[in-house]
Amino acid sequence: MGNPSPNASVRILNELKLKTYIYELPSRYNADWLTNERCGSHLFASEVAIHKALMNSGVRTFDMSEADLFFVPVYVSCDFGGRNGFPVIGHARAVVASVVEVISSEYSFWNRSNGADHVFVASHDHGACFHAMEDKAMANGIPEFMKNSIILQTFGVKHRHPCQDVEHVVIPPYVSPEKIKSTLMQYPVNGRRDIFAFFRGKMEVHPKNVSGQFYGRRVRTEILRKFGKNKRFYLKRHRFDGYQSEIVRSVFCLCPRGWAPWSPRIVEAAALGCVPVIIADGIRLPLEFAVPWPEISLTVAEKDVGQLAGILDDVAVTNLSLIQERLWDPKVRQALLYHDEVEEGDVAWHIIAALSNIVSRFNQRRVSGLK
Repeated sequence: MGNPSPNASVRILNELKLKTYIYELPSRYNADWLTNERCGSHLFASEVAIHKALMNSGVRTFDMSEADLFFVPVYVSCDFGGRNGFPVIGHARAVVASVVEVISSEYSFWNRSNGADHVFVASHDHGACFHAMEDKAMANGIPEFMKNSIILQTFGVKHRHPCQDVEHVVIPPYVSPEKIKSTLMQYPVNGRRDIFAFFRGKMEVHPKNVSGQFYGRRVRTEILRKFGKNKRFYLKRHRFDGYQSEIVRSVFCLCPRGWAPWSPRIVEAAALGCVPVIIADGIRLPLEFAVPWPEISLTVAEKDVGQLAGILDDVAVTNLSLIQERLWDPKVRQALLYHDEVEEGDVAWHIIAALSNIVSRFNQRRVSGLK
């Protein structure tokens, strides 16, 4: 499926009749961070990508009085001061609180709805709770001033959880569309796949214990212990910049949980045609209304990780070709990638559709309340 023309995309977006105002915040909240190019390309960069896409979309309005929604473009995930150079978000709650103070004091629209028609992105481990560790995230909960707002977040679980106790949309983590395209130019999605089961990432022999929690609930450790010497399992513990070339050669890509259930591996695997094997109990997958996850992935309970070999063998001899046929549909890849300008069927496209539905529900409730 080729990408639609920009005019077609704008026309269809206009048909949604969603008007979104984007706040022009002081540069310290967003643009200043872009001096580090990693800000717009790392795993939490959906906060940057969504801002860019909305800025260039047909749903943007410069008239606050006609806006259905107000987008707050604050980047909280671009501080790479962690020990391993990973983004840190310990400052996030204070930064978002500062932003709300700015927009509530300078504009009347936050106060008019108490933030109910305002949209934020929370693209890190436990979303709107702004903490990487689940126990601390649950204890802190969503900041009181955000509880009326709409949160676009990568975190999602099927059970009741304080970090999603708010109007929200579960979105994919950021994966560079340019890197995906480059990899597929070298290795076609339907090319030779000589790796049976693949995983590259942390697999601690003795997993970290922080606040009584073991990293990945020991799932990754069990994978290494059980299958580390199995030649059909390609397991690597160290980083490798060209690892997408390994994904595109693999039949099954293991996607175990880390500190949180979600992982960019799920998106990278699906986008590169490797069947995601999701090992994260209770996970809510991104854009479930748009991506046919049950048809293109496998879900393995954390307690059954030791039986992976048999589970994958069963799939390989039964319905693997059907799963791959559905997975390799270009529409699946399109629905998992962000672009600077909204393209029909991409992540921003589906986010806009979800926001349009939220506005419709708000309006219906408002009309019902007036009757």
